Formats: sequence, C-alpha cells, structure tokens
Amino acid sequence: MTDMDQPLDLDHQYAIDRDCTTLSRHVLQQLQSFSAEAQDLSALMNRIALAAKLIARRLTRAGLVEDALGFTGRTNVQGESVKKMDVFANQVFISVFEQSGLVCRLASEEMDQPYYIPENCPIGRYTLLYDPIDGSSNVDINLNVGAIFAIRRQEGEDLDHTAQDLLQDGHRQIAAGYVLYGPSTMLVYSIGKGVHAFTLDPSLGEFILSTENIRIPEHGPVYSVNEGNFWQWEESIRNYIRYVHRHDGYTARYGGALVGDIHRILFQGGVFLYPGTVKKPEGKLRLLYESAPLAFLVEQAGGRASTGMQEIMDVIPDKLHARTPLIIGSKEDVALVESFIQEHDRAQREQEILTPKG
Repeated sequence: MTDMDQPLDLDHQYAIDRDCTTLSRHVLQQLQSFSAEAQDLSALMNRIALAAKLIARRLTRAGLVEDALGFTGRTNVQGESVKKMDVFANQVFISVFEQSGLVCRLASEEMDQPYYIPENCPIGRYTLLYDPIDGSSNVDINLNVGAIFAIRRQEGEDLDHTAQDLLQDGHRQIAAGYVLYGPSTMLVYSIGKGVHAFTLDPSLGEFILSTENIRIPEHGPVYSVNEGNFWQWEESIRNYIRYVHRHDGYTARYGGALVGDIHRILFQGGVFLYPGTVKKPEGKLRLLYESAPLAFLVEQAGGRASTGMQEIMDVIPDKLHARTPLIIGSKEDVALVESFIQEHDRAQREQEILTPKG
C-alpha cells in the first residue's frame, strides 16, 4: 500500500472537514434543516460575507485608491463627520442586498431613514441593520476597523415607511455579528445557537470556520474604555476606574474601534465600557446598529451586556437612531461595573430623602 492509499488519521480528517466548512454550510448545519427559513438565513449570511469581502479588498488598497481616505465634508444623522470609507461601505451593503430578493429594508447609522428595496418588499421578509464601518477614524492610520450587523424579521406591511416595528427590544433579532478587518478578515456570527468565528481565506475567496462555540471567560483581566473622557463621566464610573487602578490583575486595552475591543474581550474576557457622560447620559453608541447586535452575540457566548441599570437586550428604542450606554463582556466584570453604578444611585436617592425640600 502506498502513502496515497493510507487512510487519513483523525487530525488530518478534522483539518479537511474544518477547511470545508464555509459560512453558508455552517448556518445550515446549525439549523439542522434545509427549510425555507434556514436557506434564507444561509443566503443572508452569504450576502453579508460578500459585502465583507468587497470592503476588505478596498481596505487593503485604501492608501493607493483615490477617494478612499479622509472625510467627505458632510455629517451623518448623528452629527458626526462622514469619512469616505463610511460612504463606500454603506453603498456596498446596499448594492449587495438589492440583489438578494430577501431584504426589504436596510437601516444604517449612515442613513437618516431606512433604505427600501421596492422590488424585494413584496417577498423580502427581513431587515438588515448595520454599522458599515465601525472605528472609521482608524482607516486613515491603518489600524483595525470593523462592521456590525443584525437581522430582524419584518413585522407588518410598513406601508407608510416608518419602520415602527424596528422599535422593539433586542430579543427580536434572529442573527447578529461583526466583521473584523485586521491582519486577517474575520466574521463572527450567531443565529442563537452559539458564537462562531470564520476567517477569510483569500486563496479560496471563502470564509472558513476557524473557531466554533466561543465561550467568553466568566472574568478577564482587560478593561477597555476611553479614559480621556474620565472627567466627563458620572462619579460611579470614575469610582470603578479608580478601583481597577488600585487592584492587581487588571490591564487597560482600548483600540478606538468597538469591534476590535469586543473581539479581544470575547476571546480573553474582561469588560468594554462606553458610558454616558454628565452632559449626554444616553451615551454615544447606537442601540439598533451597535449595542443590541453585540449584546445578542456576547450573551450567546455566555457574557452580558448592560446599560448599568438595565439589560441591553431589554431596552426598547424610542427612535431609529436611539443611543445607549454600553457595558459588555464577562459576567463578573459587567456585574462589578454595575455595582458601582447602582451603589452611586442608591446613595443619591438616600441623599435626596435626607435633604429637606425648599
């Protein structure tokens, strides 16, 4: 018997099976079904993967392509300066899903109102919510950036194009995830059956399964927050920062791109904070495009996401671009931050009771 005739050992067999597990195949395996809904979700994830490949290709050549870097000179609905890569990435998602036949609406932080695809709306049963480029300020200096997405079923006809059915809590999401553009391009997703990571193999042009059933540690050493905002925060958050400064075992890591910081915590444990400020207690992050999708994902990995007073997944937005504070990561670390917020809240209420009125 020649070497070619020898049966493969288990390690080699596993490697081949893993290398053959593409994103679309994995979705069907997760659902253990070839039903219409399973095929829809597989097709939707395939479209997200296609958008990610197109954006990754642009990012790898950003310094060489005309009009890839810098600002456009306009602001988005949030009042933030729009970068050229934001516009490009947003258009990629629109173009990719216009051809899907499955998505009636796309909603993004880059657009004031949802983008409707009339030819899809009679049959399209889903809405894609997304942040096309998270951390776009990193693009010009060649640091990692990402994209965040969530899929929801459309409820009702939405004939007046108000998208009121999107103003519901995060439990209405049926899938969520992110794309990380770094040394390699990774796509991490969940359809409510655990969290799984895929790495883009440029030679194949496919996202291949790299880590299955990711579990976030109960506690981790990393705290990730922009400490430049220290004096703008409520005293409770400042007290938490003072606590980690004084105790061994904590390390600060903050990269300026939400996806990159969450990716680190997902694998290593810890907590990411983007709290509100005294002047803007609602915070900066958008609930539908950032906080809720990441909360869905992290909870599936065994972690938690909170505003400090409420579970992110329970928050109901009052408008499409509603913002929320975000504390997300390992269960023990999120609970520790909450304890400082809740203790401060109790102390304030007690002080109000003891202080004479008038």
